[in-house]
Amino acid sequence: MTKTVKKPVIVCVDDEVTILTSLKSELRKAFGELYRVEIAEGGEDALELLAELMEDGCEIPLIISDYIMPDMKGDELLRRVHELSPKTLKVMLTGQASIEAVANAVKYAKLYRYISKPWEDEDLRLTITEAIYSYIQEKELAEKNAKLLEMNYELECLTRQQAKLIAELQQKESHLQALNESFLRFVPLQFLQLLEKSSIIDIQLGQQIQQEISVLFSDIRDFTTLSETMTPDENFKFINSYLSRMEPAIIENNGFIDKYIGDAIMALFSGEADRAVTGAIAMLRNLADYNTTRTKPDRPPIKIGIGINTGTLILGMVGGKSRIDGTVIGDAVNLASRLEGLTKQYIVPLLISERTFRALKNPENYHIRLIDRVRVKGKLEQVAVYEVFDADPPELREGKLATNSYFERAIFAYHNSDREAAVRLLQQCLQLNPEDTVAKMYLQRCQ
Repeated sequence: MTKTVKKPVIVCVDDEVTILTSLKSELRKAFGELYRVEIAEGGEDALELLAELMEDGCEIPLIISDYIMPDMKGDELLRRVHELSPKTLKVMLTGQASIEAVANAVKYAKLYRYISKPWEDEDLRLTITEAIYSYIQEKELAEKNAKLLEMNYELECLTRQQAKLIAELQQKESHLQALNESFLRFVPLQFLQLLEKSSIIDIQLGQQIQQEISVLFSDIRDFTTLSETMTPDENFKFINSYLSRMEPAIIENNGFIDKYIGDAIMALFSGEADRAVTGAIAMLRNLADYNTTRTKPDRPPIKIGIGINTGTLILGMVGGKSRIDGTVIGDAVNLASRLEGLTKQYIVPLLISERTFRALKNPENYHIRLIDRVRVKGKLEQVAVYEVFDADPPELREGKLATNSYFERAIFAYHNSDREAAVRLLQQCLQLNPEDTVAKMYLQRCQ
């Protein structure tokens, strides 16, 4: 069923039928059949008509009213019309209206215009045409404003939804970043990079790569004895305090910690072996700073041993379905651990292998001396062991440099079974540098 479109209504109010007939005729000439024209012969009739039209859903763009009517003045009628239909434009016909009446109509009824009686037909048509045009313009503007408000509201809703989504995404991103940072504390970023992976979620069991890597092992001397004097809580606080000072030295030299084993550290350095040696020296210097805070009987200074070896290792992921871990496999790992253990025997803090020594890009930047050749478990050939003493106390370091010629000849004589020459040279070393523990050890071997 087709819905009938109702025409807009123009209401004419006057107590003289001839005036109403004339108005209706002029409106027909101006608008043809575009508008429906309704008439009322007084104010009360007009208000009843207006109420019926509004109840019927009719649009009333214009009302034209006489001023002098028996039951109600025109300004009063238009005021009441304005209360009922504020958007309807009001035109008042007057021949006797006072300035005060017109002013009241303007003030309280938003009078659009008044026309003096008798009117000129052209003036009347022009006035009502302008009024209708003004009404249409205001209506279109109101519709556009309403549409704009609706769009603004929708945009505001979308903006709020978008802001909420952005906030949720940022929260999830922060959570994921926190998770990723947490995961990276277990599987370092450098480990992922060596496997050519950008994220831990890309890691799969069995993935591996073969590469030349320098392995560093460090351990606290007599930690078992030290830990027995502390409570479990004190043990963990001490370990974490110590490790937090060692970690930066490794990271700042482009290494990463593969794992903590109690108080021990296993760190890996890809690329130049110099990184591992420089990192180890930095660890010992950080330890010296840390020991300045440990001067009480219940907080004695601590000593550590560090061993470094360089070699081709297999780096990858091992484990099972429910638990995997990153690790390195190869003989180079075992030798690095063995060198760390030898620091106890020679009573020195830092030993490196011949492979590491030969892999150094700038060996002249370090204070290094050959101290022994040892046979490693599972190997037939002896391995040369070098001491790096850059982090020694200044007096001890200068003493080793001053006696280096005696020391090298003493080691050569010892390994060539010339004990007499070795003893003489070692005694000369100790006379100049009595704190040289390696020279003391060799002298004891000779006697």
